[in-house]
Amino acid sequence: LKKCFSFCHFLLFLWFIFSWFPFTADPVDVLRVLGLSENMEGVSLEAGFCTSRRGTEEADLAYKIKKIQLSTPTKQLFHDSTFPENFSLMATVRAKKGSQFFLFSVYDDQGVQQVGLEVGRSPVFVYEDQHGHPTPQQYPIFRKINTADGKWHRIAYSVLNKTVTLYLDCQKVETLDLQRGDDAVVSTEGVIVFGTRLLDEEVFEVRDYERA
Repeated sequence: LKKCFSFCHFLLFLWFIFSWFPFTADPVDVLRVLGLSENMEGVSLEAGFCTSRRGTEEADLAYKIKKIQLSTPTKQLFHDSTFPENFSLMATVRAKKGSQFFLFSVYDDQGVQQVGLEVGRSPVFVYEDQHGHPTPQQYPIFRKINTADGKWHRIAYSVLNKTVTLYLDCQKVETLDLQRGDDAVVSTEGVIVFGTRLLDEEVFEVRDYERA
């Protein structure tokens, strides 16, 4: 990541960047694809990450989510294209202090979680290619941080070749090995899930997400 996006200006909560060079391609707003709306039960709007911006007196808005789980076929994000081998995931989020949950997951058609973005203390980055690599014991764990401390955070994961780098609030935290195979593939035949993992019993408590 050669420069950090101003999340105050872009205000797209959850993005995929389909390129090995993270900011050269158009982003995809995952929440738009999922159809998240303040009209849904358990969803409301509140002031977001940026309470003021130059040139406007209005505060940015965020989704405040109590309990919700949304899913859609992965092909809704990629249409006729494949899942990118190298990509970035970005989110602006304020999580309930002490919580631990998967914000976003990608599953194949057999129900295997292939990508997962966890929020909490020492978050794990789940990635599993078509051959089951890396194994769960090899998933990258970012032990130095806590992204569920009740404060707003701008979170970005950048996957490049066999590494994954975490940026928190536009600062590089750490680069870890991603022990996937050559020509790694993530299936687009399954579903993406926002809110929890498929088999988790708990969905959401109260968390805030930046609204596009």
